[in-house]
Amino acid sequence: MFQLGKRRLGSNGPEVSAIGLGCMGMSEFYVGGSEAESIATIHHALDRGVTFLDTADMYGWGANEELVGRAIRDRRNDVFLATKFGNVRGPNGEFLGVRGDPDYVRSACEASLKRLSLEVIDLYYQHRVDPKVPIEDTVGEMARLKEEGKIRFLGLSEAAPQTIRRAHATSPITAVQTELSLWSRDAEAEVIPTVRELGIGYVAYSPLGRGFLTGQIKSRDDFPEDDFRKHHPRFQGENFEKNIQLVREVEAMAKEKGCTTAQLALAWVLAKGEDIVPIPGTKHVRYLNENIGALEVKLVQQDLDRLDEILPPGAAAGPRYHERGMATVNL
Repeated sequence: MFQLGKRRLGSNGPEVSAIGLGCMGMSEFYVGGSEAESIATIHHALDRGVTFLDTADMYGWGANEELVGRAIRDRRNDVFLATKFGNVRGPNGEFLGVRGDPDYVRSACEASLKRLSLEVIDLYYQHRVDPKVPIEDTVGEMARLKEEGKIRFLGLSEAAPQTIRRAHATSPITAVQTELSLWSRDAEAEVIPTVRELGIGYVAYSPLGRGFLTGQIKSRDDFPEDDFRKHHPRFQGENFEKNIQLVREVEAMAKEKGCTTAQLALAWVLAKGEDIVPIPGTKHVRYLNENIGALEVKLVQQDLDRLDEILPPGAAAGPRYHERGMATVNL
């Protein structure tokens, strides 16, 4: 069986599996699947060498952390676990804003440790930057939690280059996570060059464009009403039609390469640099195996040039989040 390699998070960070597993969809936002299947997928991931797991306290109001905690209870030494804080939700799931004040950072960490049934979190991200709190205060508290042995490495998600610099000057940041895929290439302009300059690792979430780049979505009718993509800007109206045409071109290229559309899209992310670790999400073993297969897809410069022609930066129609979501990124 194909052996999964490793990649290092930054110049001085830990080695993790060359691709990770995003666990969000196991508990919220995407429908279908069962808890048993999700846990089986996590176990299969660990068996295949996918040991870098990603969750957050907001996914399913904490249910996702609990699920991941149950799944890894007897396999803790096999796992490099990342979770996040900062997105505050009310009792009915409503979003109440972003918090990065030191008291909240500490209480969120304690709550995550309890839900995960862990003594230490491997990588702790600020999920979104709180514009009301100096990043130095937020990261300062994260550094204190590290000193106390509650977290091992510090991370930021969707932070702007200047924020990353200020945070890293306060306490070393190990990884920055933002969206990166063939149809979300914003990070290439400033974020990735910034983290490379500073020796920080880069983690790419939604590397398959929330499923759009798998080629399996043919129509908006493919989504049940409670799937969040039904109301996502890139999945609506004219945007959907424009984007589906682009994916069909990627699909045609994948057929020529003898791989799936998803594997080609993931291989593109992997080819952007050895310092980039994508974390495609799935709750199905068959898709996990497909994603691992992307590591065997070799892209030459001609392939990369062709993909640049199909989906250059800014080619995807529609913003990557709705207006409220876009207001919380790149801060």
